[in-house]
Amino acid sequence: MKKQVFFFMVFSFLFLFSGEVTAQCAMCTKTASQLGEKPALGMNQGILYLMGAPFLIMGFIGYRWWKSQKEIENG
Repeated sequence: MKKQVFFFMVFSFLFLFSGEVTAQCAMCTKTASQLGEKPALGMNQGILYLMGAPFLIMGFIGYRWWKSQKEIENG
């Protein structure tokens, strides 16, 4: 239970106190520059949101794999 609280606090800290990040390819940058500042920021946040999903999935799979290996070792 303590580990879950620790991970929750770390992830909350990372998401709440993250700095400004630009995550746009060349085509998205060109499109965003034509849209204006506010829509471009929204587009950038959407790109970051979509980028996070594969990392969360792989993190979950890695955690389950690690946990199952730990159970096998402990017998």
